[in-house]
Amino acid sequence: MQYDYIIVGAGSGGCALASRLADRCPDASIALIEAGPHTERNLLVNMPVGVAAVVPNKLKTNYGYLTTPQPGLAGRRGYQPRGRGFGGSSAINAMIYTRGHPLDYDEWAQLGCEGWSWADVLPYFRRAEDNQRGADAWHGEAGPLTVSDLRFRNPFSKRFVQAALEAGYKANHDFNGADQEGVGFYQVTQRDGRRCSVARAYIYDRPRANLHTIADATVLRVVFDGKRASGVEIVRGGRTETLAARAEVVLAAGAFNSPQLLMCSGIGPAAQLRALGIDVLHDAPEVGQNLIDHIDFTINKRTRSIEPTGFSVRGIARMLPQFVTFMRHGRGMLSSNVAEAGGFLKSRPTLERPDLQLHFCAALVDDHNRHLHWGHGYSLHVCVLRPHSRGSVTLASADARVAPLIDPRFLSDARDLDLLVDGVKMARRILDAPSLALHGGRELYTRPGQTDAELRQTIAEHADTIYHPVATCRMGGDARSVVDPQLRVRGVTGLRIVDASVMPTLIGGNTNSPTVMIGERAAALIAASRREGVGMSTTVTPPSADDAPAQAA
Repeated sequence: MQYDYIIVGAGSGGCALASRLADRCPDASIALIEAGPHTERNLLVNMPVGVAAVVPNKLKTNYGYLTTPQPGLAGRRGYQPRGRGFGGSSAINAMIYTRGHPLDYDEWAQLGCEGWSWADVLPYFRRAEDNQRGADAWHGEAGPLTVSDLRFRNPFSKRFVQAALEAGYKANHDFNGADQEGVGFYQVTQRDGRRCSVARAYIYDRPRANLHTIADATVLRVVFDGKRASGVEIVRGGRTETLAARAEVVLAAGAFNSPQLLMCSGIGPAAQLRALGIDVLHDAPEVGQNLIDHIDFTINKRTRSIEPTGFSVRGIARMLPQFVTFMRHGRGMLSSNVAEAGGFLKSRPTLERPDLQLHFCAALVDDHNRHLHWGHGYSLHVCVLRPHSRGSVTLASADARVAPLIDPRFLSDARDLDLLVDGVKMARRILDAPSLALHGGRELYTRPGQTDAELRQTIAEHADTIYHPVATCRMGGDARSVVDPQLRVRGVTGLRIVDASVMPTLIGGNTNSPTVMIGERAAALIAASRREGVGMSTTVTPPSADDAPAQAA
């Protein structure tokens, strides 16, 4: 089977790229391959509060990876949920829409990523966005990705915002506007109270005849003709087959699986590949290196509220009428993303941009909601926005079906732990403010008056990711970078990467929206290459009976 373009991974970058490329190049045939299932009719995916169930469990829609033991986390293995299915991690995340700080992208340009400054990328953010508040200099309203205010706001979330103001932090109505700093409610990727994953936005609601979706197919490696990517080898339905690409192969499998596929295909650190019996096509030492992720610590507080409006095991019985309300109208508690409110804070007022982020949940969210508690409560997450610790993704096997070895090396740089301690103290000021303090309660693992040494130990025992791994296929202008600013893999031809793995640094916020932006920008770059005659093909190959067009997915 032949296509012009093969895109591996139907996540945030892959879906945006596939849809936009199909529009820009109507004469090209495009295959979008995903290891997981279609998610169009998955209730747990489409019902926002379903995030509480899909994140903590290894399901068909969640790889549920584990890290290697982390010395900085008291020897524990961290948990790394990643989306598996159409929509990728946008199908299982908390739907929070943030872009990071403009200076984050100016830093990319300063690091040699020409064309990726804030002025360069803002048009692609706006192009992707359909903000229900309307368009302005910062936002778009005609894009496929619906961004809206929450239809349900828990009373405890409102108390958190008020408590933060009482603690001296400023209000912020739009974290993606002129100023990121402050506290308030997040906007979310929801449409009519339901999750608007990138698959919903770009694939299911916008069918194209030249875009063919292939679900439940695992890519084993990229196939090369010499040093030119000419296709991919996949397994589906128990059969191994090769799909050919006349123009380009694009990896959009995420910060863990894109470097894994490169290495399984012979591109990576030569010694590591040879040790696993993989023929080295191109020695690329940085493939899988430079892993950066947001380290997060949660203060959980059990309460005995006379107004039990939070999400809890004890409150399951009252969910039936809420379910009816959601199914009929897309409203009520089940339209909540749980992490409704939060903010961006500066640990020092002299900083140019916030270095801490808060997520407030009107629920006891303990160990990624894998540890359930009876009763009511809330949790306040604190994460370090620009950690100094660097980790890696390496191969456990030459078989791409075997999970890679993920080693974030959390808190290996002492500066991250120092900042997290400061952040917890800042968060405690909010918990101690009247709007929350008057409800009393008991903290599960922390306690007021802890010494710094005690708090550091508690952090080591309970901190973990908040799901934003990046940079394992770093983009840059230097020869050691994995991809160039056109997202082309160095050392070979016909191969690009379009996902969060190409980010040279971790942006200061949730990474879903920036990854969509990368997909939008990649479509423009690839279409421009096609117009210039690079990898041109004017033949559209019809899909086989096994390859459903997007409109039939």
